[in-house]
Amino acid sequence: MAKKPINYTGRDFQSIRNDLVNYTKRYYPTTFKDFSEASFGSLMLDLVAYVGDQLSFYSDFQSNETFLDTAIRYNNVSRLAETMGYRHESAANSTGVVSFFILIPAKANARGPNDAYLPILQRGTVISSNNHAVFTLIEDVDFSDANNEITVARVDNTTGNPTFFAIKASGQVVSGRRYVDTMTVGDYRRFLRLGLSKTNVTDVMSVRDAQGNEYYQVDYLSQDVVMKEVENVASDRTAVPYIMRLKPVPRRFVTQHSTTGETFLQFGYGSEDNLTGNLIADPADVVLKVNGRDYISDQTFDPTNLIQTDKFGVVPVNTTLTVEYTANTTSTVNVAVGSLARISSPRFQFSDQASLDSGLVETVIASLEVDNEDPILGDTSIILADEIRERAAGAYASQNRAVTRSDYISLVYRMPPKFGRVRKCNVIRDANSLKRNLNLYLLAEDVNGNYAEPNINLKENVKTWINRYRMVNDTIDVLNGKIINIGINFRVLADLEVNKYELLQACTDKIIRRFLNVKFEIGEAVYISEIYKLLNEVPGVVDTTNVELINQSGGIYSNYVYDIDSNLSNDGRYLLIPEDTAAEILLPTTDISGVIT
Repeated sequence: MAKKPINYTGRDFQSIRNDLVNYTKRYYPTTFKDFSEASFGSLMLDLVAYVGDQLSFYSDFQSNETFLDTAIRYNNVSRLAETMGYRHESAANSTGVVSFFILIPAKANARGPNDAYLPILQRGTVISSNNHAVFTLIEDVDFSDANNEITVARVDNTTGNPTFFAIKASGQVVSGRRYVDTMTVGDYRRFLRLGLSKTNVTDVMSVRDAQGNEYYQVDYLSQDVVMKEVENVASDRTAVPYIMRLKPVPRRFVTQHSTTGETFLQFGYGSEDNLTGNLIADPADVVLKVNGRDYISDQTFDPTNLIQTDKFGVVPVNTTLTVEYTANTTSTVNVAVGSLARISSPRFQFSDQASLDSGLVETVIASLEVDNEDPILGDTSIILADEIRERAAGAYASQNRAVTRSDYISLVYRMPPKFGRVRKCNVIRDANSLKRNLNLYLLAEDVNGNYAEPNINLKENVKTWINRYRMVNDTIDVLNGKIINIGINFRVLADLEVNKYELLQACTDKIIRRFLNVKFEIGEAVYISEIYKLLNEVPGVVDTTNVELINQSGGIYSNYVYDIDSNLSNDGRYLLIPEDTAAEILLPTTDISGVIT
């Protein structure tokens, strides 16, 4: 029997059905002749075409999901980006400096506070905000420091002498609370994966088994060496408190984060029996031609062959793991000025508490108050899939070094989340500098997810992070990016048959949907021509007669005043934005309005 040709070009329902009809008419002309819509044969053709259309769709969909450029699902985009070296962490710390206020009894002569009652507020003290976000003090606050502010708080009504002084000191805090999980591990399992009980994990501090073995966090399971800080006990320990050592880590893990905020520990598949004492291989054994070998090796080699991975590390077996980590207590941990409300279990240290009056000590402890005079920033909302694609491409190109402008931008976005997270950044060569000076402009997010200037701690963390990768002859200034708040006014010509009020709502809603979650890049132009196009696509709109951009400033908006008319392109198609500035529609529901004619 001759082979019957099959047409593979039909992919949709109608094309598949037409091909089936033609196939039947050609090869079964006497078997089936009734192609009317009411026939049973037509029903079978529709069912087969339906199944074919479904299979074709899912085949195309799965194929698209295997490529970063065409993937749609957020999880797939994130995983594909990770294969290119960009890891999108689910949670980030917010950092800031807070002020502490305390009452100290006066000296006997009323000339200043009594030094014996000046305490140290120890690191680890927990502070809560009005929105139930928890912050932890990461440094000791010494109320005896000479730089603290001192004011008279209470006076004796009779003599007028001060009885208590108010001391103002400051300390750095980070978001998150410390948690400890205990996990029981059974028999040997390849690539063991364990989940932590809390969501929004920012940092895994330590992992130990019941035998006292420590497991170290690495970037990739093939990494078998980490930098370990060792306390310096030599005479120069004041100048050099820690010594950095290379430490082989046969016991290691990587962290994996889901889009729902869950965190998992991923181990390798090695066992205790696989441990080798010589973690670094002999180059002669893996790459070089050696006399006496019975084979010929290639002249070129992969340097990674010099590292023995011990099957990507030892996996814990028949033990109990104790995992210490920090996690945010709320979905957003950015807080506005004056949002810190109370201190939970303050940890005080007095120089000689036993010799002090217990009543006065209790008064000092009870008087402790906290306030943040600057916003605490560092956490950002979940970035869009398109942003992940762009950042993944930059991460792959940078290869952990900062040479080009895009390298610097990529590295800023890859800063570990425990140090905070930048929402947008841009790098500009300083034209006024005689050296290779770079201006790095940053923008963070406030508690509402809007652009905000980064605080000093976030900028310092970024500078420290970048210094690890920058070229030796580059100098970097980390600066605040500017914000231009804009509004949109439009005028459209409506069809005579439509309801003008409904059309106005439809036009406004379409523009709002377009810009609701949009975060313009620093220096990105705002295209007015796109707004014209969107409005003309609304059913009932004959033409869009005018679109105007308005600069919103003052009050809840940025104080930056920008002359829009003089910064339009020559053809009026787009608004030019400076390279150190980002445009933002702060309140889309109120900043976007229109008129129907």
